[in-house]
Amino acid sequence: MPQTAFILILTPNERRGDELREVVRQRSSHSCSSVTTVDDAIASIRRRGPDVVFVEGVDQGPHVLPRLVEALRDRAPDAALLHVAPSPPTLPATGDLEIVALPPDATLDERFDWISRAARSAVARRDERILRGSYDESRIESFEGIIGVSARIRAIIDRIRKAARNKLTVLVLGETGTGKDLIARAIHRASDRASKPMRSVNCAGLNENLLESELFGHVRGAFTSAVADRRGYFEAAHGGTLLLDEVGDMPLTMQAKLLRVLETREITPVGSTEIRRIDVRVVAATHRDLSAMVSDGKFREDLYYRLHQWVIEVPPLRERREDIPLLVQHYIRQANQAHGLDVSGVTPEAMHALLHYFWPGNVRELANTLETLVVETEHGRIDASQLPERIRGTRTLVPAGVGNISGLTLAEIEKLAIQHTLNHTSGNREQAAKILGIGTRTLYRKIKEYGLDG
Repeated sequence: MPQTAFILILTPNERRGDELREVVRQRSSHSCSSVTTVDDAIASIRRRGPDVVFVEGVDQGPHVLPRLVEALRDRAPDAALLHVAPSPPTLPATGDLEIVALPPDATLDERFDWISRAARSAVARRDERILRGSYDESRIESFEGIIGVSARIRAIIDRIRKAARNKLTVLVLGETGTGKDLIARAIHRASDRASKPMRSVNCAGLNENLLESELFGHVRGAFTSAVADRRGYFEAAHGGTLLLDEVGDMPLTMQAKLLRVLETREITPVGSTEIRRIDVRVVAATHRDLSAMVSDGKFREDLYYRLHQWVIEVPPLRERREDIPLLVQHYIRQANQAHGLDVSGVTPEAMHALLHYFWPGNVRELANTLETLVVETEHGRIDASQLPERIRGTRTLVPAGVGNISGLTLAEIEKLAIQHTLNHTSGNREQAAKILGIGTRTLYRKIKEYGLDG
């Protein structure tokens, strides 16, 4: 898949920012965001390190650019900072950070060209840095099984540690396969509830009656197959932690019952009138956009705010690529132990391909892919030629214009078509599905497959 960069545009002229953002989205596969103040730009950088920051029309006083540089050095040390100014500013040493002054009379096309070149350069610097440190295991940041050195992972670990010390309900948000359950277990093990049980229930695929019984238990005779009393997950997790996985798939009527339990800390088993007190720390997780579901009337607003007490957002793997080499080593080591093998690692060419793949299935896809490769390889190291075609065929940054599709696979072209149509419809998926001539469910599946919902 074409690798995308993240472009952040800073301009007080909101209309100008929207105009440039649309040009970037229409002519490239990059993701792009625009803000109007320096404070908003710094907040955005801290949430997600950009590859390029483009600054235009901002009063570049003595502290503006240095503040941006400081934020980028912490979160995105390989990034490029482009600013419209007559001459380069005087700044302290910036390491690998690229700073370019653009002439004020540059056209929109010239601005886009500068951004595209800067994106390619930033990604190349990042790749070089990552590959230089690929095999330095001393760099591994491991906390309760969470591995990584990226700023995003360090921030998540800090958030987990704080969650372990408080009693708030936790909401873990992230795409499928990012490790939301691992974060829930880390919170439990780091808390004062670690000696008590932790239970997990997947809310997806269970109808209301079955889910109610699973959560609250039932008494004998409550329904046809209830031949004996049965404790639910809330009681089983008493004193400990309960993970409500895929809480966004919970039926609306069950959402009301869950809200009541969270507020009263009381449950009533199905078929019973007895109220039972419970002491349970709830961690909820979902890959869905709950705020959008609230707007659509598919998720209760009061429950949303009740769950939203302590939020941890897990980035997709493509947004923390510097962790990939360490994760590769970790999963190869795991597969060696599981299958009694001795694969030493991957070749530089294979690592390059793994770094550039989009990973729509995130860490779970990486782990499963590496286990298969370890079992299949007949050599001491995994070579690029052994990688699946979807990974081996990965390309670096490419423009997404019609004139540039020559040489792309059908899957890559399909991804670009979906991305452009979503841009055209301002994210309206139903309208995009009609334009593309496919069903809405098919579009949702392909959006997930290609990682376009991040």
